[in-house]
Amino acid sequence: MSDTTQIPEWIFNINTESKGVARKLSEGLSARVFVGENAMLSVVRVEPNSAGNIHSHPEEQWGVLIEGECIRIQGDEEFSANAGDFWHTPGGVLHGIRTKEVGAVVLDIFSPPRAEYKKTGDGFGKAKIEE
Repeated sequence: MSDTTQIPEWIFNINTESKGVARKLSEGLSARVFVGENAMLSVVRVEPNSAGNIHSHPEEQWGVLIEGECIRIQGDEEFSANAGDFWHTPGGVLHGIRTKEVGAVVLDIFSPPRAEYKKTGDGFGKAKIEE
């Protein structure tokens, strides 16, 4: 059995904020982004009573609600999600998230990786924001 006191660089933890690319998506939404060759993971923390912009992008996206509660918005539908729920968003589909009294932690998976999320920054990158 190998020594687990030294954590390899290829091991990550959803609660550790020292790794990944930091992004502030909007007020109350922050992300740590982990970039691979063909996929990208983003750990998004949504504060209580916060909302992200309704937007779309060409990349396919899956989201997993790790903890908390949220309203998942996709197209013309809204869904009250609880920890354990997950969703699929094809590229080009308008989507977003908002919370009420309880915040949320979401794991988003993108394929292919979003080029603008490969570096630290603010906002939703080149996503088309609904006016």
